[in-house]
Amino acid sequence: MKAFLRLATVLVLSVIAFSQTDEVAPNENLVAEGIPKIPASLAESAQRYGESRFAAFAGWHPTRREMLITTRFADTSQVHQVKFPGGARTQLTFFPDNIFNGIDYQPLKGDSFTFMKDVGGGEFFQLYRYDFASGDITLLTDGKSRNTDPHWSYQGDRVAFSSTRRNGKDVDVWVVNAADPSSAGMVAQLEGGGWGVSDWSHDGKKLLVINSVSAAESYLWLVDIASGAKDLLTPATGSETVAYSNARFAKDDKGIYLTSDRDSEFQRLVFMDLANRKPAILTPNLNWDVDEFDLTRDGRWIAFESNEDGASGLHVLDTTTRKEIALAKLPLCVIWGLKWDENGDELGFNLSTASQPYDAYSLDMASGKLERWTFSETGGLNASNFAQPQLIHWKSWDARSISGFLFKPPARFSGKRPVIIDIHGGPEGQSRPDYNGRGNYFISELGIAIIYPNVRGSTGYGKSFQKLDNGFLREGSYQDINTLLDWIQTQPDLDSSRVMITGGSYGGFMTLAVATNYDNRICCSVDVVGPSNLVTFLEHTSGYRQDLRRVEYGDERDPKMREFLERIAPANKAKNIAKPLFVIAGLNDPRVPVSESQQMVNVVRQNGTPVWWLMAKDEGHGFNKKKNQDYQFDATVMFVKEYLLK
Repeated sequence: MKAFLRLATVLVLSVIAFSQTDEVAPNENLVAEGIPKIPASLAESAQRYGESRFAAFAGWHPTRREMLITTRFADTSQVHQVKFPGGARTQLTFFPDNIFNGIDYQPLKGDSFTFMKDVGGGEFFQLYRYDFASGDITLLTDGKSRNTDPHWSYQGDRVAFSSTRRNGKDVDVWVVNAADPSSAGMVAQLEGGGWGVSDWSHDGKKLLVINSVSAAESYLWLVDIASGAKDLLTPATGSETVAYSNARFAKDDKGIYLTSDRDSEFQRLVFMDLANRKPAILTPNLNWDVDEFDLTRDGRWIAFESNEDGASGLHVLDTTTRKEIALAKLPLCVIWGLKWDENGDELGFNLSTASQPYDAYSLDMASGKLERWTFSETGGLNASNFAQPQLIHWKSWDARSISGFLFKPPARFSGKRPVIIDIHGGPEGQSRPDYNGRGNYFISELGIAIIYPNVRGSTGYGKSFQKLDNGFLREGSYQDINTLLDWIQTQPDLDSSRVMITGGSYGGFMTLAVATNYDNRICCSVDVVGPSNLVTFLEHTSGYRQDLRRVEYGDERDPKMREFLERIAPANKAKNIAKPLFVIAGLNDPRVPVSESQQMVNVVRQNGTPVWWLMAKDEGHGFNKKKNQDYQFDATVMFVKEYLLK
């Protein structure tokens, strides 16, 4: 009782302290410059829009109808266990940094699970094993290198993974006995940073490994674990680059399933017989990408997700007849994370709509019943009232049709509405019609329309479209935004005189590019962890990423390419920016070094242009900790009110 009274007293004092504070201050890990004091009233009005959670399905227990998920209760996402649909989310890990990846039950007993975690957003991931009996967490990697793509053997004794442990740059294949971290050993020494383990053979003797040269080019290798010998399964054929992904062994190890865009614009589901290595196309009539798939343990069924103009289609294929099984049609949604349970009776995945954050679902194959396992909160808001996406198209400078999703504010907002154009990262990414999160505040409370464009270079529309911004073609994507601004002028309910550009990562670069090339057509811009000069970016991004990014952006070591990249660099054209700029970065960012943001801030300030600068000392490529996200959001709302709505 005394403990309860003490807690109650603390809570009362906290409420009193908050009520007496009239402004929101950045926490100790944030560096904020040029940002005015944020009124507490503003933060209070926006608070509920930042309280949405999501849940990500991670995998099924091998012997019981239970699953692991990740969700956030406090500041970061952690691993939780859910024992039945709608059941309690029992938290198992408690770290100051997020856990998103590498989460997988031991495949036979389910008495442990693996997970990956970095520190401060640095992305030097370490692999851990959680033991259910003791609650002990064991580090399986060296604690220093970058380790990714962990996969349990089907026998449940070993874990294969990719690692930069040898020299910090090249990615090699390693295997460790899950019960003995000291057993970790290199299986295959490789060159380059694009290698990743894809699957074990069922006999535990071989691995499928993918070498990604770029988003448009990759190769599939068969690696012998005992000898380290590598066998290239997909040699280059002619001048066409081909991308392979999602490789899985068939039940008998005599063939593999994978996705490939060989002889196609789109990623198709393919079966390759290892005896003759000839591909058989399993989805010949589907003119959309197959983004991912999963194979039942007995090899009977394949579930796959198709990306259809941004929305998801769910399919199940009988591997014997190679015909699809009829499924109930899903609503307009995005799904990912497909995983069958041990017996192939039930398929788990994540599903989100514009009215619902990502939650864990399952589909029962016998009954066709779709069940929701988690019910993530939306800050007490009625999410069914949120704006629904409208698929829009406009004609760009070269007569090509470009698409995007438009979210319009409620009808109570009269007159022409201001617009935020939010450009996705990647560049090999895609805006899709899933939950809009904090963006709903701008739409529902401030009456702003938001457009999420998929400019050239985006995935989902064929590999030719994806390559249209490579190297010397970079500026074509800028013009896609310029023609979007033209399209906004033709819309009777949109205000072309009040437009803000924003985006993260490559979307941040696009934000700066638009600001330097079309400053007279926008009101302001918000750049989140974006490069400001592709030359300095390529020279300073982490070593394991350099060659991968050079294929997309161009090789800065080539004199002609270097001259071109310097000429189009926003940092070298910053004198053109006269409209207010907000720049956000993480100190530990291994992809886009914080120096990319700092150099832009320094140059634009010389113009006398208002520049807001926010940097987190405990974040990397984007803010993941909720307390940092909250301040970033509050500051962005104030920036929008100050420069877009006035």
